[in-house]
Amino acid sequence: MHICKEFTFDAAHTIPGLPLDHKCSRLHGHTYKVQLFVSGDLDDLGMIADYAEIERVWRPIHDELDHRYLNDISGLEKPTTEVLAWWIFRQLRDLALNWRESTSAAAHARVTSVRVYESSTTYCEVP
Repeated sequence: MHICKEFTFDAAHTIPGLPLDHKCSRLHGHTYKVQLFVSGDLDDLGMIADYAEIERVWRPIHDELDHRYLNDISGLEKPTTEVLAWWIFRQLRDLALNWRESTSAAAHARVTSVRVYESSTTYCEVP
């Protein structure tokens, strides 16, 4: 079983290496939508995880990405949607270990998938 919590953030980027006449080679921005999928078994409260805990884990990542130039963030020098989704997944995977240890209601839960929408019609999902 899994649950999903959705977030948004706004950021700008360029995609280095594209031809100069490609629209994504120029500075532009998106309102990204991020869906975090958390999987596990139901606990004694009938929950996989507390949505508030998922938001708490997301907050530092949001603060690092929101209203930023993504190319300036370590690991996002080529911030395609694919690279961004993988980067977010890695951040959450590491944070989830602390979350599981410190949150009894979600001790068994883990982030199993991250979906990042660059637009309403395009997204990348990891893994």
